[in-house]
Amino acid sequence: MLGTSIARPLIAKHQVEVAHAEGATGVAHGATGKGNDQVRFELTYMVLDPTLKIISPWKDPKFTLTSREAAVDYAKKHGIPIEQSKKKIYSRDRNLWHISHEGADLEDPANEPKDNLFVISQPVAKTPNKPDYVEIGFEQGVPVKLNGRQINGVKLIETLNQLGGKHGVGQVDLVENRLVGIKSRGVYETPGGTILVTAHNALESITLDRETMHYKQQLALKYAELVYYGLWFSQLREALDAFIDVTQQNVGGSVRLKLFKGRCTPAGVTSPNSLYRTDLASFKMGAEYNPSDATGFIRLFGLPMKVAAAVNKIAKRKAD
Repeated sequence: MLGTSIARPLIAKHQVEVAHAEGATGVAHGATGKGNDQVRFELTYMVLDPTLKIISPWKDPKFTLTSREAAVDYAKKHGIPIEQSKKKIYSRDRNLWHISHEGADLEDPANEPKDNLFVISQPVAKTPNKPDYVEIGFEQGVPVKLNGRQINGVKLIETLNQLGGKHGVGQVDLVENRLVGIKSRGVYETPGGTILVTAHNALESITLDRETMHYKQQLALKYAELVYYGLWFSQLREALDAFIDVTQQNVGGSVRLKLFKGRCTPAGVTSPNSLYRTDLASFKMGAEYNPSDATGFIRLFGLPMKVAAAVNKIAKRKAD
């Protein structure tokens, strides 16, 4: 759920602000020369202040940082305190939204993630045998309530991380396609984010009309790609945000979710703006829907296919 990529532009933005406040002429980052983060940091620097010098030790030959192990040795030699060791060599990125894990045994996709890998969520095998239920309230697409009570965004995510983590929700093991052309394998924990996205999708399913919902699903892929590639500060991302803001005007209501054995599933959704009509959805025929109307609709809808089939049939006869 883009927990790493969405954080980099924010970090870089504040770096630039601090550089300006301190009168600095350069900014630095610790991303490697093979990953996506170097692009995300440096594109943001370039957009916000192209005059700043970019310092990237991993790409500076004089540092000879050829591996994470070499970086550990360098830090030890120069008295730099770090959490990593050669026995605990995972590359981890943690923020409010998630934690990611890469490197070490995960570099071989044949290896199953170890139970001791997980940090903010329980391995599914160790989760409770009884589910928990939570209710999220939304206003214009924004989550504002937890179990009926107003709550700010930070506290909401922190609480959902705890609840979701308890049940092993939001664990993802995937091989991704880096912008630099390399496939990499990572394991991600996003318990609170998974709960929020599941709830939001459920609410949109009853409040968005078909065409808007289908088009938004297509744009979501492009939006994710922009964020993944480090193009947060781009005109297209801002334009897509404007579209999304319009789609969220009627996305209000409550969603109840069940957390159990690594899964987060909707257990009920309500909205004052719901487009779901039980009288229309029911198999019972009523005054609102005349089934005979469907005959003409299907005939016209399928007319292009019918014409194409007839033409192909004639062409086949001539060929024979």
